[in-house]
Amino acid sequence: MRDDPIVDEIRKIRKEHTDKFNGDLHAICEDLRRQERESERKFVSYPPRPVTLLPAVQTSQSSVTPSQHSI
Repeated sequence: MRDDPIVDEIRKIRKEHTDKFNGDLHAICEDLRRQERESERKFVSYPPRPVTLLPAVQTSQSSVTPSQHSI
């Protein structure tokens, strides 16, 4: 893959921000929330999407039945 100067710049900024908080994810997130509050921009939050359960898929390659699985 070729080097992308935009991606490189974003990675550099992210690394500087991470280093500023010594990699403390809680502090990084708090700072980002602070920046959002102080910004003139409008931020939107959407409610979480409902979980959709998919039916189990059975494959003919599996020779192990559910009763043979150990927990």
